[in-house]
Amino acid sequence: MPRQVVSSSLDAMSVDRVPAEMGPSETTVGSRPVRRQIAGTELRVHPLALGCNAFGWTATNEVSLAILDAHRDLGGNFLDTADSFAAGRSEVIIGSWLRSRGARAETVLATKIGRNLDNPGLTQRSIVAAVEASLVRLGTDYVDLLYFHFDDKTVALEESLVAVEALMRAGKVRYLGASNFSAERLMEARVLSAVGLPKFVAAETPYNLVHRAELEKDVAVVARAQHLALMPGFALAHGFLAGAYRTKADVAGTARGQLAKVYLNRRSLRVLAVVDRIAAAQGMAPASIALAWLLARPDVVAPVAGAGRADQVQSLVAAAGIRLGRTDLLDLDRVSGY
Repeated sequence: MPRQVVSSSLDAMSVDRVPAEMGPSETTVGSRPVRRQIAGTELRVHPLALGCNAFGWTATNEVSLAILDAHRDLGGNFLDTADSFAAGRSEVIIGSWLRSRGARAETVLATKIGRNLDNPGLTQRSIVAAVEASLVRLGTDYVDLLYFHFDDKTVALEESLVAVEALMRAGKVRYLGASNFSAERLMEARVLSAVGLPKFVAAETPYNLVHRAELEKDVAVVARAQHLALMPGFALAHGFLAGAYRTKADVAGTARGQLAKVYLNRRSLRVLAVVDRIAAAQGMAPASIALAWLLARPDVVAPVAGAGRADQVQSLVAAAGIRLGRTDLLDLDRVSGY
């Protein structure tokens, strides 16, 4: 059976503000936030999931390891990757880091399957083969949180859940999450879980200050009804909300910049201007403010955000210690409302 990853240790934050909103599974000791429990699980996670999609892509092996070290040193314990990130290279890098640092037991490891070209889709065969391949790359015998990377509508959801059930019985998967699922399919999954099949405990959906409608219109409602932990993906809009890309010149010649250029419009730049103003007033980085807004949203447990350099990690984990005032929250809501 996999070792339980349950920790009561404090996040080693360098800021002394309290979280924006305290959920039922979150408490504070002194002025520092502690890890949040994913409802229905034994997993306790730092309120920032380190996104590892840059590893092996825009971040070299050396840089990736430095990012992981910085994240752990600042109290982080939650890693988010996928078998398709850099064709599996992200998982390989994480696996080497876990072994060399002896960090597996203290790390909550989430990976996604379904988009790797070697094991595409969510058939029973693909799921089993994908998980086995991920375990080899990660150098571990279990995954804490396995996500279906997308909703494969060519396969009956029941078939996919039966495959995961077998993996859970074998101790290779602890809990299941859904990434990029519609509200309707989340409801279908709930019905299937009522007859004994594995249930989703978390939902990862693109969500940030310049991309709100997709989650808020229906997914958030279903997530709340099912007590799903919301894990906002692309929490910084490919770096736009960190202030990295403000002009066409900024996005030219970079892979991530090409993803962020869709936000170079008047509406999104107005949102960034408000983020900048609040960040300057608090003496924090724009990324910290954008993530703090997410942490103040209902049912959000841990936004997923990545870094391209080790010195950027501080602004990510610092968000867990920021308390945004009511006026700041209202200003951000108004400027980003859809």
